[in-house]
Amino acid sequence: MVQKLINGYCRLLAVLMVLSLAAMVVMVFGNVVMRYGFNSGITLSEELSRWLFVWMTFLGAVVAINERGHLGTDSLIARLPVVGQKFCLGLSLLLMLFICWLIFKGSLEQTKINWDSTSAVMETSMGYFYASGVVFAVLAAPILLLNLVRLLTGQMSDNELIGIRESDDMPHGNPHP
Repeated sequence: MVQKLINGYCRLLAVLMVLSLAAMVVMVFGNVVMRYGFNSGITLSEELSRWLFVWMTFLGAVVAINERGHLGTDSLIARLPVVGQKFCLGLSLLLMLFICWLIFKGSLEQTKINWDSTSAVMETSMGYFYASGVVFAVLAAPILLLNLVRLLTGQMSDNELIGIRESDDMPHGNPHP
């Protein structure tokens, strides 16, 4: 049930990222054409593109956490027994939850501090810019908590303990030579 809810909001985040990327492409390309073709431009496009990029990065990080798509290394973990793999995964999930807390706390403070400051071009509260970290932490923490609960209750299979499945030692596409 919870995983379905998480998958649903990750699909929504993916749609928002696609829309953000499309808007960024249109704005930046349009601005280039206007500058070189008509010797003018839209000043709003640069700042808004930068804001969309930051938000898209944080939202993409949430989706990558859900899909276990972040970079990692498995050279040591793969050689450990299952108990060691479980311990390392539990420790890494706890550390990621702590980092989410730090990002939440720091971003919330920055949002509060910059709420009355406005951006140079859009004249919008800079608090919205820093709120991207708050949203990331709030959306990433349930995914990490669910994985921790699954690990602690034994609902996680042994092949899920290592998130990285590729190795430089193995040819791509065929793990067994």
